[in-house]
Order: sequence, then structure tokens, then C-alpha cells
Amino acid sequence: MKKTILVLLLTTIAMISTSAAMASGGYPKSPANVNVDDIESLQRGAKVFADYCLSCHSAKFVRFNRVATDLGMSETDVMANLNHLGAKFGGTMTATMTEAYAKEAFGAVPPDLSLLARSRGVDWLYTYLTGFYADSSKTTGHNNVIFKDVGMPNIFWKQEGVKKPVYEEHEGTKHIVGVEVVEKGTMAPEEFDTMIRDLVAFMSYIGEPNQSYRKSLGIYVLIFLFIFFGVAYAMKKNYWKDVH
Repeated sequence: MKKTILVLLLTTIAMISTSAAMASGGYPKSPANVNVDDIESLQRGAKVFADYCLSCHSAKFVRFNRVATDLGMSETDVMANLNHLGAKFGGTMTATMTEAYAKEAFGAVPPDLSLLARSRGVDWLYTYLTGFYADSSKTTGHNNVIFKDVGMPNIFWKQEGVKKPVYEEHEGTKHIVGVEVVEKGTMAPEEFDTMIRDLVAFMSYIGEPNQSYRKSLGIYVLIFLFIFFGVAYAMKKNYWKDVH
């Protein structure tokens, strides 16, 4: 019985690992190392998100006034720097591009980004945003190491520069193991990396605005459970002390 359970457990772990590898094309994810408690990082990320992502994508579960409250920004700052459509302060983040135009131009409406970091994970998102490389066979001129044949163009190519894939051959098949810059961008590598991490941090925040509170509350829950276990164990010992 124990052997059967062990085999089932190992099989499940293997299936999960295989599914994760297939979902990312087998390419290893890079750690995002973002901090959603860093308000300055979130503020910078919000600006990048508004300037670049909201052109095509929406974040319909995110309201400007909530962002202002959580990120310590005034209504004036939010409306001037993040709200390019002139929406109300209590309105949601809506894409500049209309759905009708998106369907005509791209054949589909770009996905909403409210929960992307939560569903994909911050490491996947960071790897994706830094994993574009030049590919002349694609309409957009770029491909992606973790999302093969992606339809989204590399919106940061001017800042990052142009990259080419680095291959390794294994059992007669070439695999992409990385990318390297072949044409410098307008930003230094460290500066660009900071910008992307800020963006990923902000997207992580909008995916779950209460995550910092949830994590801090978890400590108190664990303390309560620890104390409750002690009380429950003492009651159990006292209740069964005369039972032999």
C-alpha cells in the first residue's frame, strides 16, 4: 500500500513538472524578485503600465482611485499620469484601443491584464517581457522564448535593444537557452531591467491588491492555531485521563 501511494505521489509530481514545462515551452523562468511593498517601485510600474500596456490592453478590475489610495498618489497625479482616456477618478483602467479596432487589426481583442500576474506568476511574466528576440519570419518581427509564436509585438525593443536567441543542441535538436543583445537600446541593461521589474511588481499588485495584508494576517492566524492546538491538546489530555 505504501509503495502504491509513493508511486502515485511521484507520478503526480512528474505530471505537474511536465505540464509546467510544456506551458513555458520548456524554457526556464527567471526570478522576478519583485516587492509589492515597495511603493516607489509600484508607482513607477503604474506609469509604465499606463504608458505602454493600456494602449492595447485593459485592466477592468482596477480602479484609478484604488490605485491612488494604495500607492499613496493624489488624484491629480493619477489623472495626469495614469489616466490617458480622461476616465472618471473612480473608473476602471480601460484600453485606449477600442475592441472593434482590435478585432479588425489583430483579429482578436488583446486580453485583460488585471489577473495575468496572478494566473501566470511573476516569474513567467518577467521572463516573457525580457524574452523577446528578433525573428524575421514573424509579422511583428519578434518571437518569444517562453511564448512561442506570440502575436504581441515587442513594445520595449527601442529601450531594450534587439536580441538574438542563443541555441544549444541536444540529441540533434536545437533549443533556445537564452537571448543576447546584438543592437543596444536607449536604456542601459540595468535601467531596463529595473523598469520591467517595476512593471511586473505593479501587475502583481493589481492581480491581488490585498496580498500584503493577507500575508501579514497569515502570521496571526498561525499564532492563533498554535495556541489553539495547545489548548485543545490540554483539554484532550484532561478529558481522557481516567480512560484506560
